[in-house]
Amino acid sequence: MTSPQYPILHQQLHEFAQLSNADLNLGQEFWQSRTVDRHDFFNNPNSLCRHIGFIVKGIFRVYYVDPKTELEHNLYFATENNFITSLKSLLTRTTCPYIIEALEDAELFVMQYDHLQQLYERSHGWERFGRLLAEQYFLMNQLRSESLLMQTAEERYIDLITSQPDLLNRVSLGHISSYLGIKGPSLSRIRAQLARK
Repeated sequence: MTSPQYPILHQQLHEFAQLSNADLNLGQEFWQSRTVDRHDFFNNPNSLCRHIGFIVKGIFRVYYVDPKTELEHNLYFATENNFITSLKSLLTRTTCPYIIEALEDAELFVMQYDHLQQLYERSHGWERFGRLLAEQYFLMNQLRSESLLMQTAEERYIDLITSQPDLLNRVSLGHISSYLGIKGPSLSRIRAQLARK
């Protein structure tokens, strides 16, 4: 990955947390480019998460494996121009039970936790970034929990293809059904019903 990608990162940081040019320059030395091959991991399973990442190219799934059944359960999908991390592991310095896997060859910028802490101490803009990132993850988790409690599988499917319309072209239906909390045949029925409407 080459340096011309930095404007994409800087634009997103500015839009997400209103970071000034001074803030962006302060943090630039800490961002490192990284590639993750398809089916490799952003974080090693059951390890301490030490980085936040900004996805330049590619898509990731966040999932966990039930130790009793060994079934995989997809929690989220993250695509370009989004930040990705295991926030609980990052903040509590405990191992992460979730796995973050690249579903495509991916390119990212990553920053170490220790460097982010240094930026918090040096800049209110970066402190705001950290707060907004935590708020985003809290809201994402709450919306996910509420969707599983309050929505039908069809409503969850419609929300998914409305918010991330290109997902069906990039993610297998097996991963989609796992995310929706249903079996493959149920997803096929939902898709057929919607096609007839």
